[in-house]
Amino acid sequence: MFSRVISRPLVNTIRATARPSVISPMARKAFSSTSSRFLSINAFEQKRATVQHPAPEWKAQSLVDGEFKELSSTDFKGKFLVMVFYPADFTFVCPTELLAFSDRVEEFRELNAEVVGISVDNVHSHLAWTNVPRKQGGLGAINIPLVSDIKKDISTNYNVLIPEEGLALRGLFVIDPKGTLRIANIHDLPIGRSVDETLRVIEAIKFTDEHGEVCPANWTKGGKTIKPNPKGSLEYFGSN
Repeated sequence: MFSRVISRPLVNTIRATARPSVISPMARKAFSSTSSRFLSINAFEQKRATVQHPAPEWKAQSLVDGEFKELSSTDFKGKFLVMVFYPADFTFVCPTELLAFSDRVEEFRELNAEVVGISVDNVHSHLAWTNVPRKQGGLGAINIPLVSDIKKDISTNYNVLIPEEGLALRGLFVIDPKGTLRIANIHDLPIGRSVDETLRVIEAIKFTDEHGEVCPANWTKGGKTIKPNPKGSLEYFGSN
Protein backbone atom coordinates (compact mmCIF):
# COMPACT_ATOMS: atom_id res chain seq x y z
CA MET A 1 0.00 0.00 0.00
CA PHE A 2 1.09 3.56 -0.63
CA SER A 3 1.81 5.62 2.43
CA ARG A 4 -0.64 8.41 3.22
CA VAL A 5 2.23 10.46 4.65
CA ILE A 6 3.46 13.15 2.27
CA SER A 7 6.68 14.95 3.05
CA ARG A 8 6.48 18.68 3.86
CA PRO A 9 8.69 19.70 0.88
CA LEU A 10 6.36 17.85 -1.47
CA VAL A 11 3.33 19.54 0.12
CA ASN A 12 4.94 22.92 -0.35
CA THR A 13 5.67 22.10 -3.99
CA ILE A 14 2.03 21.08 -4.62
CA ARG A 15 0.74 24.25 -2.95
CA ALA A 16 3.08 26.43 -4.99
CA THR A 17 2.06 24.73 -8.22
CA ALA A 18 -1.63 25.22 -7.44
CA ARG A 19 -1.31 28.95 -6.78
CA PRO A 20 -2.71 31.18 -9.57
CA SER A 21 0.33 33.43 -9.19
CA VAL A 22 2.65 30.80 -10.64
CA ILE A 23 0.79 30.81 -14.00
CA SER A 24 2.96 32.70 -16.43
CA PRO A 25 1.60 35.81 -18.20
CA MET A 26 1.96 33.99 -21.52
CA ALA A 27 -0.14 31.06 -20.26
CA ARG A 28 -2.78 33.45 -18.92
CA LYS A 29 -2.94 35.21 -22.28
CA ALA A 30 -3.25 31.92 -24.17
CA PHE A 31 -6.02 30.72 -21.83
CA SER A 32 -7.87 34.02 -22.14
CA SER A 33 -7.56 33.96 -25.93
CA THR A 34 -8.83 30.37 -26.11
CA SER A 35 -11.77 31.15 -23.82
CA SER A 36 -12.71 34.19 -25.90
CA ARG A 37 -12.50 32.12 -29.07
CA PHE A 38 -14.83 29.47 -27.65
CA LEU A 39 -17.26 32.16 -26.49
CA SER A 40 -17.18 33.72 -29.97
CA ILE A 41 -17.85 30.34 -31.58
CA ASN A 42 -20.77 29.69 -29.23
CA ALA A 43 -22.23 33.14 -29.90
CA PHE A 44 -21.83 32.58 -33.65
CA GLU A 45 -23.54 29.20 -33.48
CA GLN A 46 -26.43 30.72 -31.55
CA LYS A 47 -27.00 33.12 -34.46
CA ARG A 48 -27.56 30.24 -36.87
CA ALA A 49 -31.09 29.62 -38.14
CA THR A 50 -32.93 26.97 -36.11
CA VAL A 51 -36.61 26.10 -36.41
CA GLN A 52 -38.64 27.05 -33.30
CA HIS A 53 -36.04 29.67 -32.36
CA PRO A 54 -35.83 33.39 -33.16
CA ALA A 55 -34.74 33.84 -36.76
CA PRO A 56 -31.34 35.51 -37.25
CA GLU A 57 -31.86 39.19 -37.95
CA TRP A 58 -30.27 40.90 -40.93
CA LYS A 59 -29.90 44.28 -42.59
CA ALA A 60 -28.72 44.79 -46.17
CA GLN A 61 -28.92 46.95 -49.26
CA SER A 62 -31.77 45.81 -51.48
CA LEU A 63 -33.57 46.57 -54.70
CA VAL A 64 -37.12 47.62 -53.83
CA ASP A 65 -39.48 48.77 -56.59
CA GLY A 66 -36.52 49.68 -58.79
CA GLU A 67 -34.78 51.72 -56.08
CA PHE A 68 -31.81 50.99 -53.82
CA LYS A 69 -32.90 50.84 -50.19
CA GLU A 70 -31.60 49.40 -46.93
CA LEU A 71 -33.93 46.62 -45.85
CA SER A 72 -34.02 44.83 -42.51
CA SER A 73 -35.71 41.69 -41.26
CA THR A 74 -37.21 43.84 -38.50
CA ASP A 75 -39.13 45.77 -41.18
CA PHE A 76 -41.37 42.72 -41.45
CA LYS A 77 -42.19 42.23 -37.75
CA GLY A 78 -45.89 41.51 -37.36
CA LYS A 79 -46.00 39.69 -40.70
CA PHE A 80 -44.89 36.35 -42.07
CA LEU A 81 -41.64 36.69 -43.99
CA VAL A 82 -40.70 34.24 -46.74
CA MET A 83 -36.97 34.37 -47.49
CA VAL A 84 -36.12 32.86 -50.87
CA PHE A 85 -32.36 32.35 -51.25
CA TYR A 86 -31.13 31.74 -54.78
CA PRO A 87 -27.62 31.14 -56.20
CA ALA A 88 -27.11 34.07 -58.58
CA ASP A 89 -28.59 36.64 -60.92
CA PHE A 90 -28.58 35.91 -64.66
CA THR A 91 -28.95 32.16 -64.21
CA PHE A 92 -31.56 29.63 -65.28
CA VAL A 93 -33.80 28.18 -62.56
CA CYS A 94 -33.60 31.37 -60.47
CA PRO A 95 -35.76 33.63 -62.68
CA THR A 96 -38.49 30.99 -62.89
CA GLU A 97 -38.69 30.89 -59.09
CA LEU A 98 -38.52 34.62 -58.43
CA LEU A 99 -41.11 35.39 -61.07
CA ALA A 100 -43.40 32.64 -59.78
CA PHE A 101 -43.31 34.20 -56.29
CA SER A 102 -43.55 37.73 -57.67
CA ASP A 103 -46.58 36.97 -59.83
CA ARG A 104 -48.46 35.55 -56.83
CA VAL A 105 -47.28 37.96 -54.17
CA GLU A 106 -50.85 39.19 -53.55
CA GLU A 107 -51.80 35.68 -52.42
CA PHE A 108 -49.06 35.90 -49.82
CA ARG A 109 -50.18 39.35 -48.72
CA GLU A 110 -53.70 38.03 -48.19
CA LEU A 111 -52.09 35.74 -45.59
CA ASN A 112 -50.21 38.67 -44.00
CA ALA A 113 -46.97 37.48 -45.61
CA GLU A 114 -44.22 39.17 -47.60
CA VAL A 115 -41.60 37.58 -49.84
CA VAL A 116 -37.99 38.61 -50.47
CA GLY A 117 -35.39 37.12 -52.79
CA ILE A 118 -31.79 36.95 -51.52
CA SER A 119 -28.52 36.27 -53.32
CA VAL A 120 -24.86 37.19 -52.90
CA ASP A 121 -25.04 39.57 -55.88
CA ASN A 122 -24.80 43.33 -55.39
CA VAL A 123 -27.77 45.64 -55.90
CA HIS A 124 -26.42 46.85 -59.26
CA SER A 125 -26.55 43.29 -60.56
CA HIS A 126 -30.10 42.97 -59.24
CA LEU A 127 -31.07 46.17 -61.05
CA ALA A 128 -29.42 45.10 -64.30
CA TRP A 129 -31.28 41.78 -64.18
CA THR A 130 -34.64 43.52 -63.77
CA ASN A 131 -33.83 45.60 -66.85
CA VAL A 132 -33.67 42.45 -68.98
CA PRO A 133 -37.05 41.31 -70.40
CA ARG A 134 -38.50 38.01 -69.22
CA LYS A 135 -38.35 36.54 -72.70
CA GLN A 136 -34.59 37.03 -72.65
CA GLY A 137 -34.04 35.37 -69.27
CA GLY A 138 -34.40 38.52 -67.18
CA LEU A 139 -36.91 39.47 -64.51
CA GLY A 140 -38.41 42.62 -65.95
CA ALA A 141 -40.53 44.46 -63.40
CA ILE A 142 -40.68 42.41 -60.20
CA ASN A 143 -43.01 42.75 -57.23
CA ILE A 144 -40.72 41.49 -54.46
CA PRO A 145 -37.52 43.02 -53.03
CA LEU A 146 -34.16 41.54 -54.00
CA VAL A 147 -31.73 41.59 -51.08
CA SER A 148 -27.97 41.86 -51.61
CA ASP A 149 -26.07 39.49 -49.32
CA ILE A 150 -22.75 40.59 -50.76
CA LYS A 151 -20.93 39.97 -47.45
CA LYS A 152 -22.49 36.50 -47.29
CA ASP A 153 -23.47 37.00 -43.64
CA ILE A 154 -27.14 36.19 -44.18
CA SER A 155 -26.41 33.07 -46.22
CA THR A 156 -23.97 31.92 -43.55
CA ASN A 157 -26.39 32.46 -40.68
CA TYR A 158 -29.13 30.60 -42.54
CA ASN A 159 -26.82 27.65 -43.34
CA VAL A 160 -27.15 27.90 -47.12
CA LEU A 161 -23.75 29.24 -48.18
CA ILE A 162 -21.54 27.01 -50.32
CA PRO A 163 -18.11 28.34 -49.23
CA GLU A 164 -16.17 26.79 -52.11
CA GLU A 165 -18.41 28.45 -54.70
CA GLY A 166 -19.41 31.60 -52.82
CA LEU A 167 -23.06 30.96 -53.69
CA ALA A 168 -26.20 30.19 -51.72
CA LEU A 169 -28.21 27.00 -52.00
CA ARG A 170 -31.93 27.31 -52.70
CA GLY A 171 -33.02 27.87 -49.12
CA LEU A 172 -36.59 28.81 -48.29
CA PHE A 173 -37.40 30.03 -44.79
CA VAL A 174 -40.71 31.11 -43.29
CA ILE A 175 -40.57 33.41 -40.27
CA ASP A 176 -43.78 34.04 -38.33
CA PRO A 177 -45.07 37.46 -37.17
CA LYS A 178 -43.30 37.02 -33.80
CA GLY A 179 -39.92 36.54 -35.49
CA THR A 180 -39.73 32.78 -34.92
CA LEU A 181 -38.39 30.54 -37.67
CA ARG A 182 -41.13 28.04 -38.52
CA ILE A 183 -40.12 26.46 -41.85
CA ALA A 184 -36.64 25.73 -43.26
CA ASN A 185 -36.26 23.95 -46.61
CA ILE A 186 -33.07 23.73 -48.65
CA HIS A 187 -32.93 22.49 -52.24
CA ASP A 188 -29.90 21.57 -54.29
CA LEU A 189 -29.03 24.02 -57.06
CA PRO A 190 -30.82 22.33 -60.01
CA ILE A 191 -34.20 21.99 -58.23
CA GLY A 192 -36.75 24.80 -58.15
CA ARG A 193 -39.27 25.38 -55.36
CA SER A 194 -43.06 25.41 -55.22
CA VAL A 195 -45.13 28.52 -54.60
CA ASP A 196 -48.18 26.35 -53.88
CA GLU A 197 -46.33 24.46 -51.15
CA THR A 198 -45.09 27.67 -49.57
CA LEU A 199 -48.62 29.08 -49.43
CA ARG A 200 -49.84 25.77 -48.02
CA VAL A 201 -47.40 25.73 -45.11
CA ILE A 202 -48.22 29.32 -44.19
CA GLU A 203 -51.91 28.37 -44.12
CA ALA A 204 -50.98 25.41 -41.91
CA ILE A 205 -48.98 27.55 -39.49
CA LYS A 206 -51.84 30.03 -39.20
CA PHE A 207 -54.34 27.23 -38.57
CA THR A 208 -52.31 25.44 -35.91
CA ASP A 209 -51.49 28.69 -34.12
CA GLU A 210 -55.13 29.76 -34.06
CA HIS A 211 -56.84 26.43 -33.34
CA GLY A 212 -54.25 24.27 -31.59
CA GLU A 213 -54.87 21.28 -33.85
CA VAL A 214 -52.17 19.79 -36.07
CA CYS A 215 -52.13 19.38 -39.85
CA PRO A 216 -51.59 15.90 -41.34
CA ALA A 217 -49.75 15.03 -44.54
CA ASN A 218 -50.99 16.81 -47.65
CA TRP A 219 -53.31 19.01 -45.60
CA THR A 220 -54.82 21.98 -47.41
CA LYS A 221 -57.08 24.75 -46.15
CA GLY A 222 -60.47 23.34 -45.17
CA GLY A 223 -59.12 19.80 -44.77
CA LYS A 224 -59.38 17.62 -41.68
CA THR A 225 -56.96 18.24 -38.83
CA ILE A 226 -55.92 16.22 -35.78
CA LYS A 227 -56.50 16.93 -32.10
CA PRO A 228 -53.02 16.32 -30.61
CA ASN A 229 -53.98 13.88 -27.87
CA PRO A 230 -54.54 10.09 -27.80
CA LYS A 231 -58.35 10.16 -27.62
CA GLY A 232 -58.96 13.23 -29.75
CA SER A 233 -56.75 11.95 -32.56
CA LEU A 234 -58.99 8.88 -32.98
CA GLU A 235 -61.65 11.14 -34.46
CA TYR A 236 -59.32 11.81 -37.39
CA PHE A 237 -57.86 8.31 -37.71
CA GLY A 238 -61.29 6.69 -37.48
CA SER A 239 -62.58 8.70 -40.43
CA ASN A 240 -59.72 7.81 -42.78
